[in-house]
Amino acid sequence: MVELIDAVAAITAEAGALALRRSGEVFERWEKAGGEPVSAVDLEVDALLRARLSALIPDAGWLSEETADNADRLACGRVWVVDPIDGTRDFLRGRTGWAVSVALVEAGRVVLGVLDAPARGDCWRAVAGRGATRNGAVVRCGTWAALGGARVPADTLPRPDSDLVLVEKPNSIALRIAKVAADEADLVATLRWGHEWDVAAAVLIAAEAGAAVSDALGAPLAFNTPRAQAFGVVVSTPGIHAAAVERLADRARALVGH
Repeated sequence: MVELIDAVAAITAEAGALALRRSGEVFERWEKAGGEPVSAVDLEVDALLRARLSALIPDAGWLSEETADNADRLACGRVWVVDPIDGTRDFLRGRTGWAVSVALVEAGRVVLGVLDAPARGDCWRAVAGRGATRNGAVVRCGTWAALGGARVPADTLPRPDSDLVLVEKPNSIALRIAKVAADEADLVATLRWGHEWDVAAAVLIAAEAGAAVSDALGAPLAFNTPRAQAFGVVVSTPGIHAAAVERLADRARALVGH
């Protein structure tokens, strides 16, 4: 994977530059089923990534937010898991909280991940077993060990979580997870069904930075699954992960019907 990371980062940067360049232009935008926004730029970035990444590994499968899914990927030894623009709402509003997310999955595990956030001037990289970097500098998650006072990138907090501390929240879930990797947050947690492409690259970056990672019920995340979804994600400093999962357990079980 080490020999691939520079090429993947260059392709991801090319995609990010395309999106950033187009962000100041007029382009078509609409809502998908469920009210999620999408734009012509999302599709342009998706097409660029598919062409470049498929040329890099011709036999790899493809899973992307902006491409109709094909079960053929399940038989592939390696699969690209891509979100062309994670945080489209911020992209459309002219804010900085979006990123191009590219991950390579082997046997259900993310082995390589790149996040390119050109509006922030940040490029995150990780290779399994090799650590994580932002703009070439090694990143490590923090050591916060008490759930109370943990920094969370969110707009508001439910009353049971009022002991947590709000920090800046990018629209991109991947960038929120990356904040944990860089010791700019201590906890990111979601309680909803989420798609693999939203978090694949980011959870590898966080894990390689020393963070603890699971789904909302505390189970390991798997990738290139038939549904390409998992129920929630919890990424945190190691010292608070068990407490965070325990606090969320009743809410999580109620939502998934357990």
